[in-house]
Amino acid sequence: MLRVVVESAKGLPKKKVGSPDPITSVIFKDEKKKTKSIDSEVNPVWNEVLEFDLKGTPLDSSSFIDVIVKDYETIGKDKFLGSTKISLRDLASGHAKSLPSKNVPLVNENGQNIGASIDLVIGYDPPAGAIPNPNDSQAGDATVDAGEEGDETVPDGDPSGGGTAGGPSPSGQHVNLRQKLARSAKNRRRLANKPQDFQIRVRIIEARQLPGNNIKPVVKVNVCGQTHRTRIKRGNNPFFDEMFFYNVNMLPSDLFEQNISFRIYNSYSLRADSLMGEFKVPSHCVMRKWLLLNDPEESSSGAKGYLKVTLFVVGAGDEPPVENRESNDDQDDIENNLLLPAGVTLRWATLSLKVFRAEDIPQMDDAFVQSLKGIFGGDENKKNLVDPFLEARFAGKKLCTQIIEKNANPEWNQVLNLQVKFPSMCERIKLTVFDWDRVTGNDAVGTTYLNLAKIASSGGEVEANTGESEVGFLPVFGPCYVNLYGSPREFTGLPDPYEDLNLGKGDGVAYRGRILVELSTKLEGKADKAVDGIPNDDILVVQKYQRRRKYCLCAVFHSASMIQEPGEPIQFEVSIGNYGNKLDTTCKPLASTTQYSCAVFDGNHYYYLPWAGTKPVVVVNSFWEDISHRLDAVNIILYITNHLQSNLEVFKTAVLAKVSDNQLVEVWLKLLNQLIEDLESFPTPELEGRPNLTSLDIQLKKLRDSALNTIKEGAKRMREEAREIKETLTDLESWLDKLKQLAEEPQNSLPDVIIWMLRGEKRVAYSRIPAHQILFSTYSEQACGQHCGKMQTVFLQYPMDKAKGSKVPVQIRVNMWLGLSAHEKKFNSFSEGTFSVFAELYENQAKVFGKWGTTGLVGRHKYSDVTGKLKLKQEYFMPPRGWEWEEDWFIDPEKALLTEADAGHTEFMDEVFQNETRFPGGEWKAASEPFTDVNGEKSRNPGEFECPPGWMWEDEWTVDDNRAVDDQGWEYGVTIPPDDKPRSWVSAEKVYHVHRRRRLVRPRKRAAVPAGSAAEGWEFSSLIGWKFHQKERSSDTFRRRRWRRKMAPEDRLGASAIFQLEGALVSYECQSNVFESTQSHTHMTSYMYHLRVYIYQARNLASMDKDSFSDPYAHISFLHVSKTTEKLQATLNPTWDQTLIFNDVQIYGDPQSIASRPPDVVMEFYDHDQVGKDELLGRSVCRPMVKLNPGMEQTPRLLWHPIIQKGQRAGEALVAAELILKDKSGETDLPLVPPKRAENLYMVPQGIRPVVQLTAVEILAWGLRNMKPFQLASVSSPSLVVECGGQRVESAVIKNMKKSPNFPTSVLFIKVLLPKDEMYTPPIVLKVIDHRPFGRKPVVGQCTITSLEEFRCDPYVITAEGAMSSKMALMAATPSKHLSINMEETRPLLEAQEKETVDWWSKFYASTGDQEKCGPYLKKGYDTLKVYDSDLESVPEFKGLTDFCDTFKLLRGKNESGDDDPTVVGEFKGSFKVYPLSDDPGVAAPPRQFRELPESGPQECLVRIYVVRAIDLQPKDNNGRCDPYIKISLGKKSIDDQDHYLPNTTSPVFGRMFEMTCFLPQDKDLKISVYDYDLLSRDEKVGETVIDLENRFLSRYNSYCGLPQTYCITGINQWRDQLKPSQILDNLARLKGLSRPRTEDNGTSLTFNGKEYTLAEFEGTKEIHQHLGPPRERLCLHVLRTQGLVPEHVETRTLYSTFQPNLSQVRRLDFPTFDETSITGEHMSDIYVKGWMPGMEEDKQKTDVHYRSLDGDGNFNWRFVFEFEYLPAEQLCLVSKKEHFWSLDKTEFRIPPKLIIQIWDNDKFSLDDYLGMVELDLRNLVPPAKTPEKCSLKMIDDVEMGTPHKMEQAKSLFAQQSVNGWWPCFIEQEGNRALGGKVEMTLEIVSEADVDERPAGKGRDEPNMNPKLDPPKRPETSFFWFTNPCKTMKFIVWRRFKWLFLGLLILLIVVLFVAILLYSLPNYISMKIVKPNV
Repeated sequence: MLRVVVESAKGLPKKKVGSPDPITSVIFKDEKKKTKSIDSEVNPVWNEVLEFDLKGTPLDSSSFIDVIVKDYETIGKDKFLGSTKISLRDLASGHAKSLPSKNVPLVNENGQNIGASIDLVIGYDPPAGAIPNPNDSQAGDATVDAGEEGDETVPDGDPSGGGTAGGPSPSGQHVNLRQKLARSAKNRRRLANKPQDFQIRVRIIEARQLPGNNIKPVVKVNVCGQTHRTRIKRGNNPFFDEMFFYNVNMLPSDLFEQNISFRIYNSYSLRADSLMGEFKVPSHCVMRKWLLLNDPEESSSGAKGYLKVTLFVVGAGDEPPVENRESNDDQDDIENNLLLPAGVTLRWATLSLKVFRAEDIPQMDDAFVQSLKGIFGGDENKKNLVDPFLEARFAGKKLCTQIIEKNANPEWNQVLNLQVKFPSMCERIKLTVFDWDRVTGNDAVGTTYLNLAKIASSGGEVEANTGESEVGFLPVFGPCYVNLYGSPREFTGLPDPYEDLNLGKGDGVAYRGRILVELSTKLEGKADKAVDGIPNDDILVVQKYQRRRKYCLCAVFHSASMIQEPGEPIQFEVSIGNYGNKLDTTCKPLASTTQYSCAVFDGNHYYYLPWAGTKPVVVVNSFWEDISHRLDAVNIILYITNHLQSNLEVFKTAVLAKVSDNQLVEVWLKLLNQLIEDLESFPTPELEGRPNLTSLDIQLKKLRDSALNTIKEGAKRMREEAREIKETLTDLESWLDKLKQLAEEPQNSLPDVIIWMLRGEKRVAYSRIPAHQILFSTYSEQACGQHCGKMQTVFLQYPMDKAKGSKVPVQIRVNMWLGLSAHEKKFNSFSEGTFSVFAELYENQAKVFGKWGTTGLVGRHKYSDVTGKLKLKQEYFMPPRGWEWEEDWFIDPEKALLTEADAGHTEFMDEVFQNETRFPGGEWKAASEPFTDVNGEKSRNPGEFECPPGWMWEDEWTVDDNRAVDDQGWEYGVTIPPDDKPRSWVSAEKVYHVHRRRRLVRPRKRAAVPAGSAAEGWEFSSLIGWKFHQKERSSDTFRRRRWRRKMAPEDRLGASAIFQLEGALVSYECQSNVFESTQSHTHMTSYMYHLRVYIYQARNLASMDKDSFSDPYAHISFLHVSKTTEKLQATLNPTWDQTLIFNDVQIYGDPQSIASRPPDVVMEFYDHDQVGKDELLGRSVCRPMVKLNPGMEQTPRLLWHPIIQKGQRAGEALVAAELILKDKSGETDLPLVPPKRAENLYMVPQGIRPVVQLTAVEILAWGLRNMKPFQLASVSSPSLVVECGGQRVESAVIKNMKKSPNFPTSVLFIKVLLPKDEMYTPPIVLKVIDHRPFGRKPVVGQCTITSLEEFRCDPYVITAEGAMSSKMALMAATPSKHLSINMEETRPLLEAQEKETVDWWSKFYASTGDQEKCGPYLKKGYDTLKVYDSDLESVPEFKGLTDFCDTFKLLRGKNESGDDDPTVVGEFKGSFKVYPLSDDPGVAAPPRQFRELPESGPQECLVRIYVVRAIDLQPKDNNGRCDPYIKISLGKKSIDDQDHYLPNTTSPVFGRMFEMTCFLPQDKDLKISVYDYDLLSRDEKVGETVIDLENRFLSRYNSYCGLPQTYCITGINQWRDQLKPSQILDNLARLKGLSRPRTEDNGTSLTFNGKEYTLAEFEGTKEIHQHLGPPRERLCLHVLRTQGLVPEHVETRTLYSTFQPNLSQVRRLDFPTFDETSITGEHMSDIYVKGWMPGMEEDKQKTDVHYRSLDGDGNFNWRFVFEFEYLPAEQLCLVSKKEHFWSLDKTEFRIPPKLIIQIWDNDKFSLDDYLGMVELDLRNLVPPAKTPEKCSLKMIDDVEMGTPHKMEQAKSLFAQQSVNGWWPCFIEQEGNRALGGKVEMTLEIVSEADVDERPAGKGRDEPNMNPKLDPPKRPETSFFWFTNPCKTMKFIVWRRFKWLFLGLLILLIVVLFVAILLYSLPNYISMKIVKPNV
């Protein structure tokens, strides 16, 4: 599949007049697809997905697409605007899964750029059968990656996570991929919707291209209200690599609605605008993806940097996904790995929700004030006691409509504009109607949701082979009513116990009203107001969507059974919406309830309602919109779905039963043919001309038709192409899921039909039935609901049932029909029997002075309704239209309400208590009330009891002494005033006893019922309003009797006349009289049936007793009869082998309809308890096979039916049932009676019971482990009991569990008759019995092995399993001494000529395929490891290391906490072999399977544990870190490595080896725990892993020491096993019973097991290196590696997260020297350079200052020296430092090696000015320019953007050792980078070993060498003015102001001259005047 997302275009040329209407066409291989046109837009946004089906052909490197943009013209040809061609080479090669093409220029016909560009994203899903390009190393993984990562991130708007759910099953080379995906889909368990524990893990890896200068970024992550922040970093590309854990307990549905917020702040900034960027993502799995950050306030601001994260959610028992950390992460093309390009595809959208009105809002406020108004003559109106408003919530935003007071039908007419980003992470809009309260909090009326996934579509989930691209659409809904459900409508002033239902928590039990809404979505642009009014035009338009049609609903109740207790009379109410609600006073009364009936006993267990041949009918007329065009489509799709589901069940059963291939193909073909025929025959109805059409209807029609067509085509292809039938099951199930999804109708405004069971006036239980299931349609038979006019069995449920259905309130069989009144005549064809309606009234009389009459009727009328309050007369009644009187008035007593205690019983015991009293110490005399009932109330003398009609006495009155009484039957008590009877009784007489009594009983039995009826039909009551009884008593003062008159429908109307009764109700109300009528559906005939239920066995039942077992029995209910199986003792897998026969079952109705929908057989399984009530184990339902002709050949087949308890599977029952119609002549044709096993216990007959075969079961009972105490005493002397198929065998007793927990004799054998069919095989049950003093043998543990398939074997195939006798001698143990070795100190030295990088790490990375990190290791031909990403036991080829014996968990009883999960109390080590035996005793028995067993006694062993590394430990400290250390326990010994704890890390490198001794099997469990060290508090356990050493020791896979690839005697791969390969091969031959291997030709050839091996065939192509050992040992090792033994490996064990064994070898490297630097900067700057490495900011270094750089150059000869530890394998720096000054320990960090250089201007009296910076990644170095002229910012941009042809220029400094050149420095100016200068540096890497040889000091300090740095040749102008005043005068003052100075000097001289002249001139003049001659 090729998907092209046409996003937008920019700068399209304008037309001469106006703007173009652009439309885009995409052409791929002559297939053309178009977008929609956008009106008048030069910058159009399409955001459309165009899909091209590749038809199984993969892309090749020459593939391309043509994109053409045209101006759409309504008339004429579209005008060409521009085009472009895009190559798909990168997609074809598998390098990328998507190709974002941004700002692609468009060209005209001549190839000239038109100045416009287009944005596209091209996605590619390779066909499943595509063969990858062999020249491309990554292409082979492309399809696998696409499949595996499909679940991680969902493409925008595509809720299905993939596009091929409905696609065919392709047959190709990647079948294993499909199996893998199918397996992962199956393993993905569905989460129960209950609060549970989750852990959200978030890893912040790094950020890139963050904006700003000299920033200090910090990331804050907010999850579910918890916030964590990273450490503060420096620079624009910080590396964090920090992990956060969030533990929550909540509903899964709530969790996945939570958003995870990532925000990056600049911690350097104190301003409010320190937020740099944000991204929100839902709680889904995201693995190492880039998030594009943007400003949440400014949507158009563009990218604010990128953040790389990993996040996932794990539940209890989940394995966290493994992060794939590639080495080239830093060279990622960010654009290709964006999770969701937030600035491009996420755009602002406005969800406009128009809220028009609401209806039927129930009363929510107290009616006290309204009642006062009614008293004082006001208008009492309870209906409007509600003040509603609507609240809409979406994506954390909330908007509300206005409040409309006192109105149950408010009209808001408002639009709510929700501003969201689309596609949104949230899926549902929550709509809640609240009742506003002035004082208290607002009360929720009801809640509903608009699910965006159902009202929008990306189009990606449908393969539009037709080229139709308009399948996707934005969210749109309505105008349509949405129904609200919640708690019952009846208002009460008390707190509502079901209030949570109104908030949408749980399944609503009643209709709460409806709201009319419309939703539309607009991209771009913001609404002016969040809440606005709706224009009048829109209100008028929506009127047509409110047109109502009359609907008629008829429900015929056939039976109500399985009632728990009799209690008050019961009636049923049927309502649809607000119509039919009996108890809500605001609702109109209708004939919506059945008559009250009292439940009678079914003779065994339950009660039922005795309707017999008169079935109650309920009729409800209602008015709703006609939405048949929606529901017809739903019902047609459901019809197809049900066909597919039933056929799929048959197919699955056939697979399970392992039928022959031909039969399986037949079933499969029938399924496919039926599916194709259904899809072709039953299209969804056309929408043209239908009323109430909305745009969503049209879009859904397209979507459904397209999806159905895809399934049809896929089914046709599957039928033709599929090769492996069983593999198609996944596709078939996905089609079934897709059909169910398509059948969901979001715009279903027809409310559900709700059936309530009422006891008296109290609601007890309910059931909600979707209206479309019973809706009649004239479109086609398939468009009718699946239960329309058909019988259905409904189990009612309690509201908010905490027991989750463990008790069934009632099971009803009901026939319902719903249709338009225009179609009511169609009802006649669905009805059975005749309808009749009775008018009824009651005649009342009172007893005054011993006489009955009407005079004492206080407040009552002579004739009234059933309540006695309404006066009626017979002449008031007239038949309604369509009905006529059939009979006259007659007396008809209400028998259903007069049931006595013996009703329903075939046997009954009359009882009476004889009472006597005395004074203390006196004689006993008759009491004042000599005879009472059990409660002490007065009763009759035994002689006065008469046998009722229809009964006969069985015996005389006798004293009941089977109670706690003395030998004469008396019990004694003391009367304490004010009581006149004792409250408690005892059986022994004391002197102080004053009262005694004894029970007299007399049994009677049901006889034939006498003819005749009740006398006058009176019912009696002691007082008015009390309960009535049938027989008159002396205290009675009131009586009544019922009169009835029958009506029948007129012939022309038939049964549909039942719908006319509503009019009768109305017409009689006008006369202020109520017309009391009861509808009854009277069948003409009843039929007798014979039922047989064959219950053979059950398995996997829950354990309910403390002894680990249950005592199960089954209770079988069928309609009004029930029976119970025998009770079995102490088993969870009972085999009853019993037939329950129900001889005469009377069922009313047409036998054909019974055959199509027979009543269900309900089986309830109980645990029998001697004391207390029996506990329910679960319930199962079986549909009987109906035989209308007893001579039918067909026999029922036993099938497994699931047993359900509290909504969870709780076992399975093997059951079948058949219902046979009895001939009226008698039972002659019935099947033969099955053979009896005991009195009234019939077995399952031959032909139905499974066929059995004599089978041998061999049991290897090796031993018991970890047995927990039972009843506070340890298990010391246990034995094992094995039960299978009714046979039992017990092992010998283990004398002392502590010394030797193995059984003395290990092999047990039983012969048993087992079914040939694996489907029926009974389980093997293991019981462990402890032999205790005084003969006590309690069961201390049990285990059930359900499937024997894996243990079946061919007894004549000799296997070597168990041939382990010599193994113990091969492994000698060392002395008992604990060692602890640091692995780093004992690292073997390498050869001198080998590079230091070839070490164990090289071996490890070579094994993982990471060739960049392993260096030259592979080229040398060295060994590689086998790296397992799981524990060794999980590797499939080693079978869990259980080849010798399996480990079975022993369980015990019910959990103490009451949880369902039983407790694990120990383990059984053993195995089984099952094989058939011949029935002929003359045939010799096959050889036994378990032979040559090893010694079972204790064995001393030496254990070495290498704990290398842990990753992602859960933090235990407040700083988000922990201080882990290792603790190891083995038996009673333990090693605590607390002294070597590693501070402040969640990924510690331990590198520790521990050595311990132990005795197997006692000390078999090795526990490796990680603890968090705390200085003050107690150390916390982080987690642990347990290794079963015994399995590794006994396994034949050599799992105690792995085999390397080659035998080396030196080097890093030196042989380390205690035995040489030749010795191991000899032992293997001995274990397998083979001859010893023979070697020839100096060990270069070898013969083993009849096959010859040569060294050349193993080492012919391999490089021979100097470390290899002798040829013979090498060849033996190669042969061993062909035997399937465990190789040398690294295993990963789970510990909350995973242990990853990695050795860290740390190297110390000194970092670079700096030479000359020159700056091009502003004039007169005091320049200096600052440098540091991230993570080592405290080692920040500065040059001296180049003062007064006048020409822009700065000269430094300065050396920066940075010491750091570098891990070459990981290419990271290891930094250890204290996080805070108060921290006790240093924290280790792993940080990429980077160098940051900054240029500053030195200011003494203000902050220094920042001039620019450059950040250099030493692994991926920006190549320097050789001259300053070639140095530009483009060098940095090329590396960051990953320009392909520039990538090879990037070099690693660690490879080059030394680099010299010019690098550009940049500064941010107005969001853009500007050149801030150029710096010349020499970078040099110096290893730790070379530091001493080539020392160098910092700056120009000593030792100033390597190289020697002379002081820089700076101009004389470079000095600091404060310290050099002379130079300051010379170079600053004089040079610049010399002419000024000279001018001033001359001026001064002149001024002085003038001044002196002026000063001396007067004196001179006067002198001349006075003495002219002087």
